[in-house]
Amino acid sequence: MSQNSPKLNLPFLQPSQAQKHVTHNEALRRLDLVVQLSVMSTDATTPPSVPAQGQLYALGSAPIGDWSGHAAELAAWLDNGWHFITPEMGWRAWDQENERLKVWNGSAWVEPATATQNLPGIGIATGHDTTNRLSVRAPATLLSHEGAGHQLKINKANAGETASLLFQSNWTGHAEMGLSGTTGLSIKVSPDGSNWSEALSFDPTSGVATGTAVQNSAEDTTAGRLMRADYGYGPGNLLGSVTQNGGTPTGAVIERGTTANGEFVRFADGTQICTATLNAVACTNTEGALYASASETWVFPAPFAASANPAVSGSGGATGRFIGFDGVSEAQVVYKVLSSASDATTLPATAMAIGRWF
Repeated sequence: MSQNSPKLNLPFLQPSQAQKHVTHNEALRRLDLVVQLSVMSTDATTPPSVPAQGQLYALGSAPIGDWSGHAAELAAWLDNGWHFITPEMGWRAWDQENERLKVWNGSAWVEPATATQNLPGIGIATGHDTTNRLSVRAPATLLSHEGAGHQLKINKANAGETASLLFQSNWTGHAEMGLSGTTGLSIKVSPDGSNWSEALSFDPTSGVATGTAVQNSAEDTTAGRLMRADYGYGPGNLLGSVTQNGGTPTGAVIERGTTANGEFVRFADGTQICTATLNAVACTNTEGALYASASETWVFPAPFAASANPAVSGSGGATGRFIGFDGVSEAQVVYKVLSSASDATTLPATAMAIGRWF
């Protein structure tokens, strides 16, 4: 019969053994050390200068001093001396220094494996529940790459559900960003967590933005709203073809053009200005006390609005000459160049017409 137990190496009481209490006490002492095993630290290398009765250390691979030659053993200070125990595979010990449960795997004290699949929930510095199965209470949460990029994926079952980020203050929602009941990205805001405004929404097909933060019509001048390209003006549509619909501008701000009849400028508000250098004429025809050119017609380079005859003015082209207009219509004007003296020199006059193109 063996004199020691196979697992804990406890000494057995033997028949006719003298002083059996010594063997019994040795077994109790060993049990006292290894049952509910708790060590001061693991991978210890240097004995403490003043150890206390019952202190137990798990030694590392190269201990020194009184522990020399006892690598990977347990060292217990009992009755003014070190007692050593060789741990067996699978022994568990509480590491007081690191506040961790450790397991002896035959060569080192390691933390036991923890199940990580299909857990009911995880609470980090807080509790989880059936809705918030992952709960974290911390100043920050870090999600980093593993050598390349990193994606945070929020998936929903179908288009009518919600996949979003909700931002709260004192547990009241004030902003939400994500897919809320559609497959288009939206950003919502709320003053109280109950009343929500969809500030921005992006169509998933076209990418066009709508929402309360964007102009909803060409007449919308609400302060702070984002200007739509088709309602506002910028370098891309400042110059171009001016158009309108019911008096509301729908094109560019300024349109400029040149024809054989002169130049014109149109503005989005309906104003039109036409200018021209007219035909060179002489003033030799008698016109009462004055001399005049023959009647000429200036066809405007761009027509004015129907029945909106423009105001026409001009210069005779030289000192002593002036120009007179007659028969003004939306399309043309008849004019003569007048002079105080007969002048056979042919000189061009200039003219300007101002009115509306709608």
